Formats: sequence, C-alpha cells, structure tokens
Amino acid sequence: MIPRAILDRVGDRWSVALLSALESRPLRYTELLLQVPGISQKMLTQTLRWLELEELLLRTVYPTTPPRVDYRLTDSGRDLLTALGPLARWAERRASAPVEARRSA
Repeated sequence: MIPRAILDRVGDRWSVALLSALESRPLRYTELLLQVPGISQKMLTQTLRWLELEELLLRTVYPTTPPRVDYRLTDSGRDLLTALGPLARWAERRASAPVEARRSA
C-alpha cells in the first residue's frame, strides 16, 4: 500500500503542476512562477523544498553574481510523471464526458 503522506503531497494542487512544468527542461524560480498560474511565491518555495527533499527534483546553484538557481527533474521525478500519465489521461476522458452520462452512471 502506498503511504498516505506521499499520496497527499503528490496529489496536492501544486506538486504535479511543478513536476509537469519541469518535464521538458530545467527552469529557474521565476520561470516556474510563470509556468504554474496561480501559485504564490510562498507555495512555490514550500513545494520546491518538499520535492527536493523527496528527491523528485534537483536544485542546482551556480556560482554567479547574482546566484543562478535551476530546478530539474530527477530520475525519480520522471518515473513519477510516467506513472501519473495514465491517471491524467483518465481524468481528461472523464472531464470530456458529458455531464448527463456521468450523472446516470
């Protein structure tokens, strides 16, 4: 059985959105703010810290002035996105199903 704490965090509003934003390439903090509409700076920072702690993304600090920080998916983060793919497709099919069909089921 999957630990509930993991499901709660991975299934939260921002974690999957951030992982998805990082799917194609590494991004900087400000780019992530722009890629994930509605996320506050506080929630972005908290979620990035948790994803890094869980080794789903990697934070790289470059020794420049000012410091440059990139976020990229780890292999575990990519694996998680792959695993979430079927769930996302299921949700898309459900969202596109007529409301009446869902009510009668």
